[in-house]
Amino acid sequence: MSHAGTLVLIMAVAVLAPLLAYGLGRWIRVPLVIFEIVLGILIGPDVLGWVHEEQVIDTLADLGLCMLIFLAGYEIEFATVRGDTLRRSVWAWVVSLALGLGLAFALSGADVDKSFVIGTALTSTALGTILPILRDSGDLRGRFGTVVMAFGAVGEFGPIIAMALLLSGRGPGESAVLLVAFAAVTAAAVFWALRPRPPWFSRVIAATLHSSGQFAVRFVMLLLTGMLALAYVFGLDSLLGAFAAGMLTRLVLQGAAPGSGEEILGRVEAMGFGFLVPLFFVVTGVEFDLASLLDGGRALALLPVFLLLFLVVRGLPVYLLAPRDQGRSERAALSLYASTCLPLVVAITTIGLEERVVGAGEAAALVGAAMISVLVFPLLALRLRTARGEARVPEGASPGFESW
Repeated sequence: MSHAGTLVLIMAVAVLAPLLAYGLGRWIRVPLVIFEIVLGILIGPDVLGWVHEEQVIDTLADLGLCMLIFLAGYEIEFATVRGDTLRRSVWAWVVSLALGLGLAFALSGADVDKSFVIGTALTSTALGTILPILRDSGDLRGRFGTVVMAFGAVGEFGPIIAMALLLSGRGPGESAVLLVAFAAVTAAAVFWALRPRPPWFSRVIAATLHSSGQFAVRFVMLLLTGMLALAYVFGLDSLLGAFAAGMLTRLVLQGAAPGSGEEILGRVEAMGFGFLVPLFFVVTGVEFDLASLLDGGRALALLPVFLLLFLVVRGLPVYLLAPRDQGRSERAALSLYASTCLPLVVAITTIGLEERVVGAGEAAALVGAAMISVLVFPLLALRLRTARGEARVPEGASPGFESW
């Protein structure tokens, strides 16, 4: 099939996925990404064989992952995510990393390189995936949403840093120096972003917001591509640049266009969730190695083990170190949200496969467990919240057609 035909088929699946989610949503809420991934598996080489890996499609999918991480970085509000909550979230992730590396070391038979891949994957949180769930439930702007944002942000950012240090193929010292240099440049960019913008900047944003000029959206894309290029120059993973770009964009828009920030973000989200992000998830399904998962039995047996380890490694430290104002049900829901993972697991296992550190079966088991976590953990967390009457569906929200 040609590149154009492959892209048309993938986008047709992307259109079909929310229709299925809407139809099934009358009985059970299933995250939209699950339909995208499952349909990707269906049209992929291990089932119908209609779509195979192609360089052009893979590049667009990589952009989709970067957009997902960018939007997660944008959602972080530094005015609320700080203090004791931030300290607890950092310590929870540090404990998760130590626990994950230790368990992975035992599970992999003392294979250090494999332990780095598996252990890092076990510590991730899919903040970009759970944000729409929090938004639709009405939790995003409350205290519980702030706590989830803090723990989720560290669970997204921490593994990216660990990837740069442990999975870059360089020595830890060299990687640390490059990270410090990247952080210094990013800090300078933050200082620039906090400075008042000249009056003409805001005027151009307002004048072109409803025209073909779209200066603000183009400027956001320039920030994103600029930070991706900076990460590339420093030899770091592009996801680090995407996350930093999201945080920078929020700071710039808050200063230059406080009244139009939400509208600008809405247009960027339309580009992301309307095209790039679903393309990433569908391609994740296409490239999912179903044959390796079902071959021989070991990989399939590892799937529930990894699913349990997501809860133990990521969820348990979060439960124990959650802020004191969170009750038992809130801690449990927070742990389930924090244990939800997928995008970074895909990125980390891809690195492991490219470096021939993990086998195809182990990678498939990790990604398969992450897929189940996206399906099961948010649903359980939402049930815990609604059972206590804590989650609220915003006015005007559709009961079956959320942004899942």
